[in-house]
Amino acid sequence: MKTEESNFQPEHHLAAGHETNSATYQRNMEPNASILASDFKDKYTVDWDGPHDPTSPLNWSLTRKWANLAIVSCLAFLTPLASSMFAPSVPVVMANFHSTNTELASFVVSIFVLGFAIGPIVVGPLSELYGRKPIYITSNILFVIFTLLCAEARTLGMLFAFRFLAGCAGSTPLTVGAGSVADLMAASQRGRAMALFSLGALLGPIVGPIIGGFVAESIGWRWIFRVQTIAAFCVTIPSLFMHETYAPILLERKARHLREKNNDPLFKSKYASKLSHKLVFQHAIIRPLKLLFMSPIVALISLHLSTMFGLLYLLVTTFTYIFEDVYGFSTSSAGLTFLGIGVGNIVGVIILGPAIDKIFNAYVKKSNGIQKPEFRLPVMAYTALFVPIGLFWYGWTARSSIHYIVPVIGCSFIGFGMMGIMLPAQNYLVDAFTLYSASAISAATILRSFFGAFLPLAGQPMYDSLGVGWGNSVLGFIAIAMIPIPWAFWKYGEGIRMRYPINLD
Repeated sequence: MKTEESNFQPEHHLAAGHETNSATYQRNMEPNASILASDFKDKYTVDWDGPHDPTSPLNWSLTRKWANLAIVSCLAFLTPLASSMFAPSVPVVMANFHSTNTELASFVVSIFVLGFAIGPIVVGPLSELYGRKPIYITSNILFVIFTLLCAEARTLGMLFAFRFLAGCAGSTPLTVGAGSVADLMAASQRGRAMALFSLGALLGPIVGPIIGGFVAESIGWRWIFRVQTIAAFCVTIPSLFMHETYAPILLERKARHLREKNNDPLFKSKYASKLSHKLVFQHAIIRPLKLLFMSPIVALISLHLSTMFGLLYLLVTTFTYIFEDVYGFSTSSAGLTFLGIGVGNIVGVIILGPAIDKIFNAYVKKSNGIQKPEFRLPVMAYTALFVPIGLFWYGWTARSSIHYIVPVIGCSFIGFGMMGIMLPAQNYLVDAFTLYSASAISAATILRSFFGAFLPLAGQPMYDSLGVGWGNSVLGFIAIAMIPIPWAFWKYGEGIRMRYPINLD
């Protein structure tokens, strides 16, 4: 963001005590006026006290940084977990509410993800206006309330409504979390931190059905939501003690302190805007949509992320049916089949998190210290191949004549490939739009959540028509169609960014 210039005019200052009608005098004084303006700006523009200012989040101790990120990562794990934890119990719930509609059976899971698409439109801009911490806390409290109401739903309509509202509130850590990583970590260290954050976002939908299957089978489907409520409440308590990390908010607090201390209203944060809060919010709420529709970088990277997210939720909503039908698994046993993708995710974090930083730093060194967002993309370009490999493997081995562990192993390739796409893509968007990283991630989250909400609706009808083999082959071909995107931006991304600049102020 460009610093807003002061209204101070040096010639007005001179006119207060000097005659300035002489053109010669004005010309002689112009250099001094320029110096005065510069001095004024330096005196009243509030910034960090140098690159090593300990109050800057980038210079906090590692303990303080990781404590903040641990809370954010827990939140980013719990809300996606809630999105899918309900999946294994859907047949029981539909029978309980006397419905046999297969589309509704899928949508009762994915409507939560639809909330992930609506929430970012508001929470991303709010986090840039009021800071990260108050948005996390408020959203957590709302998430606890709406999740508890899901447990008490007496009609299918009530369950749909409260699931949607819980999804809206639960979208905050997925939307703002990457921005928190950017607030705290320098580019050279961001890969590992983003890996920890992204692990929760991908692992949550995988672990959810495993837990949900056992809970539903032992104490009933309503306890799935009660367990989620208890877990979310337990994470909400430490979130109250998080530190604010967003630089514009911290510098505004510093400026306010200086105004009060010196009784001088002229102190302004270097990020201060002359616009009203209403106009700032209007600009902020439009910013993610502007990025999504006007930036080729954001649009295509978001499309790749969204396709993977939609495929993930399609698999999540169909695993139970497929493994129950093909292998005769119980509800709880079918939940264990999600471990394949989960193991792939964990291996991805262990291997790819450090690799992203290592490759990024190697390219920076090769470029004589110049940092480019495109240095994040080599990992994405190669690991994207694992997703179609896993889909073909899973699709053509999920049959009663082949041991169930074989398709589960195929799913681990899908999980590894998805982590290899999500980590570099989010790092790339954060590096390319650092100050507005929350808006860039909001844009991606909005699109991927629509995919995650609606693509699963086609899952069961597709498998019924084509079978598991050809159905997954269709998904594999879609994944292959996405592979050129990271390759293209790795080679041409910098030129595209320079050619299509977007005014985000």
